[in-house]
Amino acid sequence: MAGDGVPGEHRPLLGPSPRSLTALGRRRQAACAAVLLAEMLERASFFGISSNLVLYLNSLNFNWDGEQATRAALVFLGASYLLSPIGGWLADVYLGRYATIITSLLIYAAASCLLPLTAFPDGRQSFCGGMPTAVIQPPCPGQDCQRESPSPYCAPTMYGGLLLLALGISSVKANLTSFGADQVMDLGRDATRRFFNWFYWSINLGAVLSLFLVAFIQQNISFLVGYTIPVVCVGLALLVFICAGPLFITKPPTGSQVSSMLKLAIQRCCPQCCRCLLRPSRDEDELPGRRWSPRGPSHHEDVTNFRVLVRILPVMLTLVPYWMVYFQMQSTYVLQGLHLQIPHIFQNPLDNGSNSNKLPQDRSSYRFPEAWLLLANVVMVLVLVPLKDRLLDPFLQRRKLLPSLLKKMALGMFFGFASVIVAGILETKRLQYIHRNETVAQEIGLDVYFAAPLYIWWQIPQYLLIGISEIFASIPGLEFAYSEAPRSMQGAIMGIFYFLSGVGSLLGSGLVALLSLPAGGWLHCPRDYGNINNCRLDLYFFLLAGIQAATALLFLAIATPMRRPGAGAEPGRGGQAGPSLYL
Repeated sequence: MAGDGVPGEHRPLLGPSPRSLTALGRRRQAACAAVLLAEMLERASFFGISSNLVLYLNSLNFNWDGEQATRAALVFLGASYLLSPIGGWLADVYLGRYATIITSLLIYAAASCLLPLTAFPDGRQSFCGGMPTAVIQPPCPGQDCQRESPSPYCAPTMYGGLLLLALGISSVKANLTSFGADQVMDLGRDATRRFFNWFYWSINLGAVLSLFLVAFIQQNISFLVGYTIPVVCVGLALLVFICAGPLFITKPPTGSQVSSMLKLAIQRCCPQCCRCLLRPSRDEDELPGRRWSPRGPSHHEDVTNFRVLVRILPVMLTLVPYWMVYFQMQSTYVLQGLHLQIPHIFQNPLDNGSNSNKLPQDRSSYRFPEAWLLLANVVMVLVLVPLKDRLLDPFLQRRKLLPSLLKKMALGMFFGFASVIVAGILETKRLQYIHRNETVAQEIGLDVYFAAPLYIWWQIPQYLLIGISEIFASIPGLEFAYSEAPRSMQGAIMGIFYFLSGVGSLLGSGLVALLSLPAGGWLHCPRDYGNINNCRLDLYFFLLAGIQAATALLFLAIATPMRRPGAGAEPGRGGQAGPSLYL
């Protein structure tokens, strides 16, 4: 803010006169447009890299088996969320958000070059060496003979490159959101709300571009071309950010209070052990304005910000089960769809299904990609965000009926709960057909799935409900994390927000692994390898719904005390936000 007197803070216009208000608005719009464009390009690159990573590692280029390729993809996806606090902390302490984003995009672009460079033989030879030839071994002497599977070709290089790529992605993720909100923060809460709506819209627009274009090129034309496009997208995002630099409001690093928060947490939990090391002097207790260092916050400010964190972290933690539900659309929803009847993309009207000797090149043998149902979620977000921003929110705001952030988050949890309930009901109905031996054998790739005679379109409602839940849970969650965080910890708190979404994904995977144990696990199907027809996926969905419902009640119990009137200061200033954020 111009009145804050923050050393090193850059603003294109300070103290605008009435004549310059229009120019100021145009500059702010241009700055926000640059942030949204960069986010769209970055997300298009991310989805272009991740959507076919398993297929790329499983192809003849590397010849990894399915388990090895899946494990590498999960490590990459998890790291791209779990490493987010590092980028947030780096921005708060050393570089500032703008410089951190530029540096992260440079790392992002450099690391993403590894994929197209290894997509042709000479590049793989340079980075990985020659692919080892398979060693012919004598047959096993007995049924219990087990051999160790060979280590995947080029594994150290690929894992190192993917982890470096995840570091760049997570650092951009942690800082770009709050940096964009900085451009409109002093224009009022309504401007901040609208920015987060459109920021999320740009994320999904990037996803659409990847699902339709990049993934298609990778699978049907060339991995070299398909993985060159994400590199170009990241390069364009970097160019946009550099060119728009004079328009941006940039703030210097003010230091992070993470270490102070940790000390205070240890002091509260174990006061006797840490009394000598962590207790401030009497003068520091009596003089709230006294600072630990010339540039650092005072002990009084540390205590105030610690109390803010104690209030907002439980709210963010209660979103973890929602993320468990959310990431089902990229895992168990896909698995369920493979066991529903999937139509052909180009169905020959004269083909009644009697010709079983079709060549693989026959267009009628190409089935509708199950993963394209994710577009139902994406399109729902792309349609609802403009309607919500332009029509619904202004209508409710004029009548003073606009829900608070916490109410929106609770509503998002309800729609997530409804999605897994609908998925569980569909799975129950599907299993009824299976148990009556009413199945359809359909070939997808080289695998045969015995599906129920229910068309895959029955999955659309659960994808639509997840899309609606994003509007009410994820977008307000981002705004809540930004608005409530102390200014010196905004980058770190945004990193923690994304970190917890990654935790939700890992917990959902861990729950699947737990229920797949041989000791009566619902998802343990040893007699049905590759299919789920002897599993109880419906019970897994209902269990997730129960976890989500219980956590939603806990969320309401935590959020209700925040309704206390007059609690707080301006958001982003190390205090509690005003009552309009609360229930």
